[in-house]
Amino acid sequence: MLIDTYDRVATDLRVSLTDKCNLRCTYCMPEEGLQWLGKSELLSDDEIVRLIRIAVTSLGITEVRFTGGEPLLRPGLVSIVEQCAALTPRPRMSLTTNGIGLKRTATALKAAGLDRVNVSLDTLRPDVFKTLTRRDRHQDVLDGLAAAREAGLTPVKVNSVLMPGLNDDEAPELLAWAVAHDYELRFIEQMPLDAQHGWKRDGMITAGDILASLRTRFTLTAEDGEARGSAPAERWTVDGGPHRVGVIASVTRPFCRACDRTRLTADGQVRTCLFAREETDLREALRSNAPDEEIARLWRVAMWGKKAGSGLDDPSFLQPDRPMSAIGG
Repeated sequence: MLIDTYDRVATDLRVSLTDKCNLRCTYCMPEEGLQWLGKSELLSDDEIVRLIRIAVTSLGITEVRFTGGEPLLRPGLVSIVEQCAALTPRPRMSLTTNGIGLKRTATALKAAGLDRVNVSLDTLRPDVFKTLTRRDRHQDVLDGLAAAREAGLTPVKVNSVLMPGLNDDEAPELLAWAVAHDYELRFIEQMPLDAQHGWKRDGMITAGDILASLRTRFTLTAEDGEARGSAPAERWTVDGGPHRVGVIASVTRPFCRACDRTRLTADGQVRTCLFAREETDLREALRSNAPDEEIARLWRVAMWGKKAGSGLDDPSFLQPDRPMSAIGG
């Protein structure tokens, strides 16, 4: 079990498979990209599977989310999913992706055992997409979403970040589109995880802003708070249901008290929080031929030291040194 001093138990593992990405989203990384991790720094496929096996069979992990960077850029992704699906007990597995490669991989991922996907899409306007991502790939994302739905990687969730002056007027349009295509839309407040450290609290589109915009067109009914559990998104039914919309208010409405996550970076570091500034190295233990029991012990010790909250509401908050592309979303 991965328990901390606040009696939170981590059952959800987020695994970053690569720090590389084929987009350059303005809220994530600079246009020229970043200095990527070297091949020797990255965990191998076998090392990733071993750590997931330890987490599932010895530490109580029941959910595994593959992230990046862009996880579809990982050549061994399908094999990793297939091997993890064979574990006993079998974890539920999902993937967070920008969707560009889903058209060609959705069927194989479903066959390998992936349960569902989250796809990032911030706008329905191709020109705005190009401005936000610095790439002209909007149609590829739409095609990937459709392929995921057809392959049965459902519910297909769409993650959207609203940025001032770019797409902050699109919330109602995005929700109408998601309802029409049977996707579950989730808005995410922009978080201080950009490589440029350009995030400013006073320029952020908040959960309150998003909900006010949605209510100009839809009737939203709050879901029972107990039904939320440890899920990061507050959810509302849309016009009486059955469709729902979620808002992840990491900045203005932190949900740290119910957090059940542990995180593994692409280079084998345990992170107790997305905003942590400390890491615990499991890669060195793996490559020093440490037994499973020792790796599990190191992981337990790391999680025992998890802080009460992210610290976002503290005036002394400092962004993590590593950007989201390196530590996983």
